[in-house]
Amino acid sequence: MFLTIGTTGNPERPATDLGFLLHKHPGKAQAFSTSHGTAHVFYPEASAERCTAALLLEVDPVALVRRGKGKGRGGAPDAALAQYVNDRPYAASSLLSVAMAAVFKSALNGVCRAMPERAEESLPLRVEVPALPARGGAELVHKLFGPLGWTRVDAVPVPLDEQFPQWGDSRYVRLVLEGEVRLADALRQLYVLLPVLDDAKHYWVAPDEVDKLLRAGDGWLVDHPEQKLITSRYLSRRWGLTRQATERLELVRLAESDDLEVESVDNAVDETTDTEEKPVPLAEQRREAILTALRAAGAARVLDLGCGQGQLVQALLRDVRFTEIVGVDVSMRALAIASRRLKVDRMGERQAARVALRQGALTYTDKQLKGYDAAVLSEVIEHLDLERLPALEFAVFGSARPRTVLVTTPNVEYNVRWETLPAGHVRHGDHRFEWTRQEFRDWAEQVAGRHGYTVTFLPVGPDDPEVGPPTQMAVFTMSTPASAPAPAPTTRKKEAKAA
Repeated sequence: MFLTIGTTGNPERPATDLGFLLHKHPGKAQAFSTSHGTAHVFYPEASAERCTAALLLEVDPVALVRRGKGKGRGGAPDAALAQYVNDRPYAASSLLSVAMAAVFKSALNGVCRAMPERAEESLPLRVEVPALPARGGAELVHKLFGPLGWTRVDAVPVPLDEQFPQWGDSRYVRLVLEGEVRLADALRQLYVLLPVLDDAKHYWVAPDEVDKLLRAGDGWLVDHPEQKLITSRYLSRRWGLTRQATERLELVRLAESDDLEVESVDNAVDETTDTEEKPVPLAEQRREAILTALRAAGAARVLDLGCGQGQLVQALLRDVRFTEIVGVDVSMRALAIASRRLKVDRMGERQAARVALRQGALTYTDKQLKGYDAAVLSEVIEHLDLERLPALEFAVFGSARPRTVLVTTPNVEYNVRWETLPAGHVRHGDHRFEWTRQEFRDWAEQVAGRHGYTVTFLPVGPDDPEVGPPTQMAVFTMSTPASAPAPAPTTRKKEAKAA
């Protein structure tokens, strides 16, 4: 996918100011990882008279299909029909819009600390998109861009095959825009109208898309004659979201007509008694879910296996019902950070007696870890190679055998909801794997059966009806007495002896 933005200038106001406005140096070629490929920014020309910035997006179609699993809502809408043979690597679409938002974020918001006055000025811009899908043809392109202040809007249809003109034109056009337009306005218009013309999005449209539309449409969408079509297509014809966006745009129109703030028009709700809460970070939701499960199990002596920098240990210390807390991690650096976080050297004697930090590898048995009420493995198993999981399993469930074991791990199915996560990538560079809900359930049930535990599963974070929660948690409860542990498989016995 390819897009160029150019401008002209003179020695007093050089065209290369475009580099400051885009926050990309004209003398460099830069590459950025996006959720569906690699975006390259470079300048084919950069002089005081003319300057052109190019955005080239290399789409990884295979990773994009795998990310969406070919089910339409998780990936590209057409993926179920044409997973590998399609126009996505070449024709501008919502893929390019998302790349623009990531690469030109500051310019899109109209922010330029080096030249704030230039960011507010209209520039003689020329925008070119060589291949743009246009469901509605050149006529719709003119209807969408014509009212936005461009003096030239060219949408030249691309023939299906130049060797066979009788076949007619394709649904693609070569778009050229010219006019005196503020750079931020031009980028916002492209961000919204590229997927509108394509009439498709490569990701599931969630409620936050309404906010994105209103932010990008600020200053031009409220009075656009094709507002209804733009809103409907941008929100993938989801009726509830379209109605919500239309109502909010009408509020903006009423406020502007009376020269008032939107808040003063939409004042039916008392914000002092009914305010919107900020979203709780997933890590905090995970800790709260773990604390709730530990309290429900009646645990007092708790192991935090793979404690990292001590966030969970710190939360456990705040609750007096947890009388002994042991954090174990293989990393001495992480344990040092945890010690500073907990201020161990300044703790009172009674508080210090409740906590201990120990270095240890979780794939080896440790007699000191036996006899505890509960053990927590929070976001730990995915950091191990799969062939080392049996050793961890035996060390925790076969040797230490706490009454309750909590295991949390990412749900890979939810990754399609992270718009900024590169396609085919795991959430953290050190993750050796990420499991689906069924894969995690199968593993947990096998572990429970081998070692005399029962297991239940709980969601952590918003439970999406299609892809489940972002984090999945298994709660293991001992059903076989600790004095008679279930025998470990042969492979685990060998690993234990080796340890």
